[in-house]
This record gives sequence, structure tokens and C-alpha cells, in this order.
Amino acid sequence: MNNNNENKSTNKVISAAISIVIIIVVALFGKESVLDSLLAQGKEIYTSSKGESIQGLENLLIQTGKECISPININEDKLRVYYFDVGQADSILIVNKGQSMLIDAGNNGDGNLVVDNIKKIGIDNLTYVVGTHPHEDHIGGLDNVINSFDIGTFFMPRTMTTTKTYEDVVNAISNKNKKITVPKVGDKFNVGNAVCEIMSIEDNSKNLNACSIVIRMEYNGVSYLFTGDAEKENESARSWPETDVLKAGHHGSRTSSSQEFLNQVNPSIIVISCGKDNDYGHPHQETLNRYDKLNAKIYRTDEIGDVLIIQK
Repeated sequence: MNNNNENKSTNKVISAAISIVIIIVVALFGKESVLDSLLAQGKEIYTSSKGESIQGLENLLIQTGKECISPININEDKLRVYYFDVGQADSILIVNKGQSMLIDAGNNGDGNLVVDNIKKIGIDNLTYVVGTHPHEDHIGGLDNVINSFDIGTFFMPRTMTTTKTYEDVVNAISNKNKKITVPKVGDKFNVGNAVCEIMSIEDNSKNLNACSIVIRMEYNGVSYLFTGDAEKENESARSWPETDVLKAGHHGSRTSSSQEFLNQVNPSIIVISCGKDNDYGHPHQETLNRYDKLNAKIYRTDEIGDVLIIQK
């Protein structure tokens, strides 16, 4: 046997031994203990879906695909941010220390999917629900969510529309004897131990995208920005602190993500929620070119499905 064959055989034995150790550890201590250990080391996890750590953000783990949507201990210390794959639409779920926030719920046809995802994760009530702005691809599934869960605070901008989609959401809120809360810039609230701040919101019936509620969240030294469909006019209306994880505005459209805005935010991770071969051509190539200048890691739901960020 030559040296190459000996090396291959040795590698196989080592891999098999590692696999056996992992199986034993999981059996004795459970998956969460293994996850804690790997997160602490900034290691990659290879389960039914690949987990990936990002250089400079070693306390984050990113997983993709349908395997992300599985039961968790909702009272755990770790922060979980789910970017659901709802096609050409938005839906984000944040969970920490027994509290949760849903930001948007996709199109009308996505309502049942969003509800099923939330239930599979193990959540039976939502501390906060946010309808970033009254476009169907953001609030379409919210009536399903409102009808299916107990809701704490429900955020929406003041701008109203006459669409059936908007009416369905308002009726669902009314039927639950809840009210719509219109936040203002600077308002702060917590999701578990994650601190959230309203960064932008407008009352603009001529441009519903500009009404988007934009939320910045910080947890254990890592920051996230959830932008809805906020456009360049929102981006230029204020200064922006550096933020580690950016949800691309308006599905990666050229109407958002100006170079000046990106230079200020300077994200390490960008998540783009968009549908495969969508009619709008999102994300636009000129926007992707601007992202490339940042050397950020990009995750697209049209290419990889659901995205889950786990943070210690």
C-alpha cells in the first residue's frame, strides 16, 4: 500500500471516529449541547443542513433550507432570526428568551405556510407582529397569523389603503379586540434580551414603500437591520450606524441600497428575500454590484430557501 492510500485510510478512520464521538455526545447531552460547543468554537456544523460561521462574527451560526424549521426551546438564551422563504415577499421571525417578533407574513397565499412554520418551531403566541407597510407581499398572510395566534403588540404605519388585503388584516385585528400601534422613530422595545429601535417610518400614501417600518436590533454586540421595502428617500433621511446583518431593502431592488447607505451600514451579511425568476428582476444587478463592493456574505432565499441565524 502506498502513502496516499495509507493517508486516505487514516482519514476515513479519523472521520468515522469523529462521527461516533458526535453520535455519543448527542445521545448523552442532546443536540443543543453540541450546538453550544460548536458555536463557542466558531465551528461549522454539518447536520441535515450545513451550518456556516462567518469570519469576524464567530458567535453566529447560519443554516439554510427547510431543515431550519424545526422545534426549539423557545426559552433558551440564544437568539434566532428566521428569514422565511416566501417567494417574492418578506417574512422574518425573531425568537429569544420566550418572546418573539414576526415582521411581515408574505403574500396572501403564504399565510398558511408562515403559520405552519411558526407552529413547527414551537411558538403558540407572538409578542410583537409588524406589518412593515400595506403592500400585499408583506401583509398578505398577516390575517392568517392573527387568526392563529395570541398577539401582543401589533405595529403598522399610519398609511391606509382600500385593498381587500388591508381590509382582511384590519378585520382580523378587530375580531381579536386588538388595536394597531403606530410607532415613531426612536421608540425602543425588547424581544427577550434583544433591544429593538424604530429607525424609520413615514405616512406617505403616494409611496407605500417609503412608509416601511425599519427596525434595528442589537443582541450581545451583534446588530441587525430589518428594512421592509424602504427606499433611497428613507435611507437619505438620516444617518445609519454600522450594522452586521442587513435585510436587503425592497428585495434587492435598485430603488434601495444606495451606495451612501451601504457605506454607512457596512454589513458583513446581507439577506435578500426574493422569488426565483420573479417578474421584477429582483435583485437588480446594479444593486448586487454595490453589495459586492462591501465583500459581504450574501444569502438569497430564491437560491437557498429559508435562512436561520443563530447567535449566542
